Amino acid sequence: MAMRLTLMTTVFLIGWSAAALPAQDAILPASVIFATSTGYWQDDGNAPDVERAPGGTESVANPEGKATPRHGYYKLFAVRQDDRTSKVYLQQIAQTDTGPAIASTVELQEISDLKPYVTDIRPENSNGIIKQPGLFATIYLKTNPAAEPDGWTVLIDEFGDITVEKATN
Repeated sequence: MAMRLTLMTTVFLIGWSAAALPAQDAILPASVIFATSTGYWQDDGNAPDVERAPGGTESVANPEGKATPRHGYYKLFAVRQDDRTSKVYLQQIAQTDTGPAIASTVELQEISDLKPYVTDIRPENSNGIIKQPGLFATIYLKTNPAAEPDGWTVLIDEFGDITVEKATN
């Protein structure tokens, strides 16, 4: 009898706890395989967002035309495609009074055109967001799944110009 009561209690508790847990929403899509936030940017509120942005980007500039200084950081991430290759995107994230907001998103066509198998993305350092304008990060990728990965650097200078090139050591 005690064993039967223990079994029934266990089944009840397992069923109750499973029902009490809410279904988890996907915070980050499974197709995003690597991401890093790094770098720093600032402007007077009238500067254009990162260039080469596709249409439909979210603007955080003041719509009334008043120059409100903005600042934030960059996010670099890889999205896996159906064919197992990746596309790489760069986002400019503005830090606002209500929290982070996407200022612009651009696909790094120089990387995506390679149809790479991205194996890692790393910032210049792991000290967090820096307070100097710009970005420096390395994307490790393969163009052949059996090959060793190559490093590609993504550099944004203090003027916002983006350079993507194969890393040289």
